[in-house]
Amino acid sequence: MQHAFFYLGLSFIVMHEMDAVRCREWRIFPGLSLLGDKTGFVAFMLAHVPLYFLLFRELVAGGNPAKAMRGLDAFFIIHLGLHLLFLRHPKNEFKDSLSWVIIAGAAVCGAIDIFMQ
Repeated sequence: MQHAFFYLGLSFIVMHEMDAVRCREWRIFPGLSLLGDKTGFVAFMLAHVPLYFLLFRELVAGGNPAKAMRGLDAFFIIHLGLHLLFLRHPKNEFKDSLSWVIIAGAAVCGAIDIFMQ
C-alpha cells in the first residue's frame, strides 16, 4: 500500500488527540492555558472541528492530496519537537510511555514517508 507510513502516522496523531484530552493538553497551550480548565477544554475540543474538516477535505476531496500528505508528514515531525520543547512545562501530563510512543510514532512514520517519496 502506497503511503502506508503516512496513514500509520495519521493514526498515531489521531490517537494522540484522544490522549491529549486525557492529559489536558490545553493547559500547556499558550493562550488556551489562560482560559481556565473548563473553558480551555471546550475551546480545545471545538478547535478540532475545523482542523479535522480541513484535514479530511484535503485528503479525501482536495485537489492535491500528495501535497497535504507531505505537509502532514512534516507536521508529525515538528509536533514531536514541540512536545520536546514543552517537556518541562509544569502542567505537561504527557509523562507515560504510551503517550511518547504515540507522539514519537507519528514523527517516525512521517519521516519514513517523506524519505520513501
